[in-house]
Amino acid sequence: MTEGQRICDYGDSTYRQDFWEGQGRDYEDAVERQVLKLLLPSRGSRLLEIGAGFGRITNEYHMFRQVVLLDYSLEQLQYARANYGDDGFLYVAADAYRMPFWPRAFDAATMIRVIHHFENFPAVIRQAREVLADDGTFILEFANKRNLKAMLRHLFGFSNWNPYTLDPIEFVELNFNFHPEYVQREIVKLGFETRRVVPVSWFRLGLLKRALPARLLAGLDSVLQRSGWAISPSIFLELRLPGAPNNRAVSSSADPLEILRCPQSGRPLRRDGEVLFSDCGTRWGIRDGVYDFRQALD
Repeated sequence: MTEGQRICDYGDSTYRQDFWEGQGRDYEDAVERQVLKLLLPSRGSRLLEIGAGFGRITNEYHMFRQVVLLDYSLEQLQYARANYGDDGFLYVAADAYRMPFWPRAFDAATMIRVIHHFENFPAVIRQAREVLADDGTFILEFANKRNLKAMLRHLFGFSNWNPYTLDPIEFVELNFNFHPEYVQREIVKLGFETRRVVPVSWFRLGLLKRALPARLLAGLDSVLQRSGWAISPSIFLELRLPGAPNNRAVSSSADPLEILRCPQSGRPLRRDGEVLFSDCGTRWGIRDGVYDFRQALD
């Protein structure tokens, strides 16, 4: 764990059953898949899914030769591996503040419904930037502090926080909303260029979701997405790093050790059985096919 940073760990929680499966979120799921299809490159070598969880949307990355699922929860990744297997997929349990990858290992990365769990926004985005190759694509979704509902609640005095101030707001422990201008300021500092802004989940209201089919709501949502009005509950960004594709360091090798390195020392790793060794003396475990970098072995 990164010193000084709180970590949101779903561990062996029932998040999948309690929040997604049969919980009336078919509309949100459909909209997020719709936007991913719009923003993802048509093909690629290696994609990093930051905060992959149980792999809800991992099957949308079929155009990449390899998909690396990163999450802090070993249990969620074990569930994902049971669904997707090992052919073209790699499972890594690690702290996203301290990713165990070589620089420029990926030509694309996504972070969907995840950044709101991080109190240090710049630090985790800096990690994503480091592992992306030149001209790499980063699709980032964030919970919008300045959304229409929050503005109305503030107008009528029903909210104890101001949606117009730029500072992130922690409305529940390790759940943050971010102002669009704050997000834009921080990503520019890190060298990202914004290609597209897509506001989504315009109809995230229980009454509407119960009254209308998810497919219809998703279709209506796609119309409002074209407006560019950054007042929806959720916003997707298509970000790019400058540089020419021929300067990429992305390898086509399927060997995990080609992209993995020790997160403590940044040194190469070698494998012996179910243990990874770094020449700095640190050892890391492999548990049920998941490379576990959360805590070094004794």
